Amino acid sequence: MSLIPDRSSLTIAFAHGAYQFADAFAQRSTGIRHFQVSTPEALIPRLPEVDVLVVSFLWRDVYLEHAPRLRFVQSISAGVDQFPKDLLRSRGVRLASAQGGNERAVAEHAMSLLLSLTRQLHLARDHQAKHHWRPMIADRTRREDELEGKTLVIVGMGRIGSRLARLAKAFDMRVIGVKRDPSSGAGAADEVVATERLRDALAQADVVALTCPLTPETQGLIGAAELAAMKPSAFLINVARGKVVDEAALIDTLAKGRIAGAGLDCFHEEPLPANSPLWAMPHVIVTPHSAGETRRYETNVLEILMDNLGRLWRGGSDLRNAVV
Repeated sequence: MSLIPDRSSLTIAFAHGAYQFADAFAQRSTGIRHFQVSTPEALIPRLPEVDVLVVSFLWRDVYLEHAPRLRFVQSISAGVDQFPKDLLRSRGVRLASAQGGNERAVAEHAMSLLLSLTRQLHLARDHQAKHHWRPMIADRTRREDELEGKTLVIVGMGRIGSRLARLAKAFDMRVIGVKRDPSSGAGAADEVVATERLRDALAQADVVALTCPLTPETQGLIGAAELAAMKPSAFLINVARGKVVDEAALIDTLAKGRIAGAGLDCFHEEPLPANSPLWAMPHVIVTPHSAGETRRYETNVLEILMDNLGRLWRGGSDLRNAVV
């Protein structure tokens, strides 16, 4: 028995403030009724007609009080920490993530941040804005650097971390992966260690990249002690979730020059508050949680959605990227 109504009776709501899911979905000519809203206030009055909700950061727990027909939530993002999993389960609502939909984009963004920091592109852009031609640098420690032979530690060796490892190997870097179960395979990494050995790995790193999901185990994973374990010449890249890092400890570490810099795509509070010290730090690159945002993103998410709708129509319980 199907877990959702058939095509002729199904209604899908897309909830996002920027991505054009409804337009992209209409181009598929599915015949399925759908609409898009950009705010929670616009969505709530229409929830009684919704069977499937495609949403990420516009999710609010109160939706469940207004959505008696809701049976499936397709997350727009790979992260699902914003969803009340036990509550969804108690209401008989399935949940799936968009894991894999942005693995290329996020891995490429992490590599871009790594390259930008080591080649000092952020400083070059600052100089360009001031029409300043930087002279050659006598102090070798202040020059741009090369990646060959450098060690990249990747915390979280899922799809994004594994792809980042392959990109790094193309630059002849040494890659150490950190994951809960190191016996499940190294992939492109030269070595994989358990999370318990995180600080040992950090001490070897020239660059640390965070690509892990936010879970109770990873929240605050990178704190003052972990940052202290890093080399003063090392960079931190975060394309995971802001709360994986103790942000106050990171700001203190950066302000005191205890690490060389950071490329940050996610933060404790988003948008990043205007008074955050991170904005003004010359050795920090801030991007607005845009690592997964590409021209192909709607298409990538809709492919996962259509796959899951097919599985639900067939009465299957094996959703792609199932969470609940």
